Amino acid sequence: MWSSEGVFRETIMTRWIGVAFGAGWLMVAEAVASQPVGPREALESAIVQVVSILQHGEINGTPVGDSSAELRRITREVFDFDEMSRRALAHHWQLRTHEEQAEFVALFRGLLERSYMAQIRAYTGETITVVDESVEGHLATVRSRLVTRGGAEVALDFRMHARAGRWQVYDALIGGVSLVSSYRSQFERVIRSESYGALRDRLQRKSLDTAVAERQRESK
Repeated sequence: MWSSEGVFRETIMTRWIGVAFGAGWLMVAEAVASQPVGPREALESAIVQVVSILQHGEINGTPVGDSSAELRRITREVFDFDEMSRRALAHHWQLRTHEEQAEFVALFRGLLERSYMAQIRAYTGETITVVDESVEGHLATVRSRLVTRGGAEVALDFRMHARAGRWQVYDALIGGVSLVSSYRSQFERVIRSESYGALRDRLQRKSLDTAVAERQRESK
């Protein structure tokens, strides 16, 4: 769909985000006990819920029937996919109709969600801790450090904003590299060399191919 280098980079980046949401979050007892109010608390609360579903099949003692649906709900609450889509398309966003914008959000959200969900379920013992947070008005950055089982450390920063009274992630930096910027470069390359329609078609095919692969795995 885009360059092999770009696909590899973005696959690795979304992998670390997915791993972070499946990782054991250290020292979060206070965050669980209180209602999320700030960016750090909102992020920690989401990760704690994901870990609870993966480990116990429940949230706050309440059994979860469809874990995939619940994980998707949590992901959509903590990530602002509309904003991520707008930033990923950059100036091309304004050139699209409202219908095209809505379609792109659904396609891009699906692309990211499938990657996140696959990596969340592929959790292999990583841990993550918050280093600090900085808040300026309605914008914030939550800095964290993810440690693999082998002891390697990965800097993982979440850029967040407050919208409608809720803090949400609109970008993530893995090792200082922006996930949204990486996708934006790839999307820009496809649009310039071909067209926006070509990008849309490729995202649709990617979605269809993934859906078929998932059904095949489930049938085995």
